[in-house]
Amino acid sequence: MVKRVDRRLFREAKKYLVGGVNSPVRSFNYVGTIPVLAEKGKSAYLWDYDNNKYIDYILGWGSLILGHSQPEVIKDLKKTLNSGLSFGLTNEKEIELAKILKNALPFIEKIRFTNSGTEAVMGALRLARGCTGREKIVKFENSYHGHADYLLAKAGSGLLTQGIPQSLGVPKDFTKYTIVAPFGNYEIIEKIFQKDGKNIAAIIIEPIGGNSGVVLPDFDFLKFLRQITRKYGTLFIFDEVITGFRFNFGSIFQQFAVTPDLVCLGKIIGGGLPIGAYGANNKIMSRLSPQGKVYQASTFSGNPLAMQAGISTLKILEKFKDNYVMLWSLADLLVSEIESKTIARKINLKINHFQNMFSFRFKEKKQFQKFYKFMLNEGILFAPSEFEANFLSFAHTEKDIMHTIKTAERAFDRL
Repeated sequence: MVKRVDRRLFREAKKYLVGGVNSPVRSFNYVGTIPVLAEKGKSAYLWDYDNNKYIDYILGWGSLILGHSQPEVIKDLKKTLNSGLSFGLTNEKEIELAKILKNALPFIEKIRFTNSGTEAVMGALRLARGCTGREKIVKFENSYHGHADYLLAKAGSGLLTQGIPQSLGVPKDFTKYTIVAPFGNYEIIEKIFQKDGKNIAAIIIEPIGGNSGVVLPDFDFLKFLRQITRKYGTLFIFDEVITGFRFNFGSIFQQFAVTPDLVCLGKIIGGGLPIGAYGANNKIMSRLSPQGKVYQASTFSGNPLAMQAGISTLKILEKFKDNYVMLWSLADLLVSEIESKTIARKINLKINHFQNMFSFRFKEKKQFQKFYKFMLNEGILFAPSEFEANFLSFAHTEKDIMHTIKTAERAFDRL
């Protein structure tokens, strides 16, 4: 696959951008190749600057559940663009998107929009501390809740990819109120609460992990966390920046029958534009300024373009809400066929898979690198790390899946 223009542009990028990227995993360092530089996307496909076409399973790190450049979303955005780029004032688009979210997630009564998932989590945790008057929070090993200093303790995503256990530049005092627990360990959670329960403002969890590969849900553990947080008056926060509207029209908690106190959203609800949101009942959200004394603000939150992209995307998803099972079946086909090919060839590959989200984990990193480079050369774009998730969109077809399976079979023959 010719990469002349991409190589030239990446050399240029490295002159002006740190490592040539604006987010570490985009460097493709883990797979030992130059990154794909994206020129355009359409449907389930992405093109680089050398006009190489890829079946895209990154999809804006899960944001593009309708695929790239969905025509209705683009049409609505162009119309909104004529009214202005940003106001810094409340606009009707904010109200409309908030209404859609509230109707889709019934336990939410009020919403606050932000510009990213990181900001949503920061706001939700500050609110939890303000509501409870407590300082400590509990998170889980290898979970990633954004790049706030106090959350970069044994985090997943790029930190795992880069082999950094805790980012430099984060003083120990910034993480002293963050308790990190192993996921699924009931006994340790019990001990943490016996010791510090009256000081713990919140537990935050990804109900399905997406930043240490796909971490499968543990329904019983989630129910246990719900029980222990109620017992100690601790708020329970679902970080659904990745999972919100990913598996059904709404939150994953509607499948689990476990209702959190606060939920953080992002990615899909912005239709590909920068967004975040957090919400809860009136009692909790009324603590937020200007009604309460918990402060959080932003110039660009509620941006009309991001709001419109979210409105258009969610309206389409609502029409598709009975079709989510189609995505599950396509993912099942992809995963089961790839697994069967590896078993036949005695290749040690584990695929973690939940509904329309999946990740690869080879026994040796070198095997993943060889597999990845071959697939990339053949026009299949997976996440460039075993610690990241891959996604399906409503734009993917069975033809795309079968082509991916056949290409993977050829890759395995070369391992």
